Amino acid sequence: MNKIYNPKKEDWKSILRRPTQTVTDIESTVNSVFAEVQQFGDPTIKKYTEKFDKVALDDFEVTENKINAASSLISGELKTAIQMAKSNIEKFHKAQMSDRIFLETMDGVACWQEKRPIQKVGLYIPGGTAPLFSTILMLAVPATIAGCDEIVLCSPPNTEGKIDAAILYTASLCGVTKIFKVGGIQAIAAMTFGTESIPQVYKIFGPGNQYVTVAKQIATKYGIAIDMPAGPSELLVVADDSANAAFVASDLLSQAEHGIDSQVILVSTSKKMMIAVESELNKQLEDLPRKEIAAKAIANSKLIYVDNDELALELINNYGPEHFIVCVENEDYYVQHTRNAGSVFIGNYTPESAGDYASGTNHTLPTNGYAKQYSGVNLDSFMKSMTFQKISKKGIQNLGETIELMAEAEGLHAHKNAVTLRLESLK
Repeated sequence: MNKIYNPKKEDWKSILRRPTQTVTDIESTVNSVFAEVQQFGDPTIKKYTEKFDKVALDDFEVTENKINAASSLISGELKTAIQMAKSNIEKFHKAQMSDRIFLETMDGVACWQEKRPIQKVGLYIPGGTAPLFSTILMLAVPATIAGCDEIVLCSPPNTEGKIDAAILYTASLCGVTKIFKVGGIQAIAAMTFGTESIPQVYKIFGPGNQYVTVAKQIATKYGIAIDMPAGPSELLVVADDSANAAFVASDLLSQAEHGIDSQVILVSTSKKMMIAVESELNKQLEDLPRKEIAAKAIANSKLIYVDNDELALELINNYGPEHFIVCVENEDYYVQHTRNAGSVFIGNYTPESAGDYASGTNHTLPTNGYAKQYSGVNLDSFMKSMTFQKISKKGIQNLGETIELMAEAEGLHAHKNAVTLRLESLK
């Protein structure tokens, strides 16, 4: 990792730059695939599945028999683990449910707000070298709690044309209604436009590589909502001498193994801790099955020393990490003053892995600095707030003149007349 000591504030932007391509670098590829899918549908899906996933498929939907058979391919221990994680995630997301808000703003004028589920949602679940069945828990569980009618899942097939059994088992457990063996740009395009096989959805959720991230952003141009701009995974740890260097290194590596474009950063007020963490990183890296991937991610990452907590926190808020681990003596200061982070993990015994899998919080989080303005996925992500109002005869008499005056001042006389007619009918 690159060690940096007391960087000047004017250099923070360049030091903290993510190792990602810009949208313009890959936007033309995404637009090309989108145009083909929109025009030709399933044949284009098949074409790009052969090109990118190296497998020819005659149909994309996973049959009910295949889904049921997946259960027998999962160990009892893993099933129990998935069920425990599901239970915790359900508890936390059910607690986010809110009641109808009702208020009479003045005599005879009733206003209220209710939440209704998004009818059709699409879940993108990465496959490949790391089939992220845990992401299904994070997306399908709140979608089911919200009451979404259709929960469509797309995940890339392996070279045998199959989806990982754990993905199928978890999807079935969590209420997914349709599963398709489609990945990448073509999956996002299919859920955006709909094809002969794959239904169009209203909102798309889920992480992916940079091509999937850009594809989701392009989908918004066609009237499809997305959860957030979520790209390669990232983690920032702040640690002082009260931290455990081995724990810190293990957390950094846990994110580095996601992909070569992941980024991990250690910010510390202790040079001794930085050296200890670097030593642990090198030692633990050797034992990882995904050593090659993690090593490339580590090359994009930083060890940053600053003199005090105030500077450290200012730098962290400037970066806006997806995952933020706080392992310092003065943890309350950091927790209270953190302004920009997707999810915060506090103390030596709170690994980021807990949030990834089973503590109950959601792991679908904003990356690439979007934690400054986006929330992570939560129950409300699958719902819409709708407002209602009902005005009585007395209410329109109380409010009518105010509306007339304002409408006339804006030159919108039909607006005024809609009130005037009602007021005259009550004389």
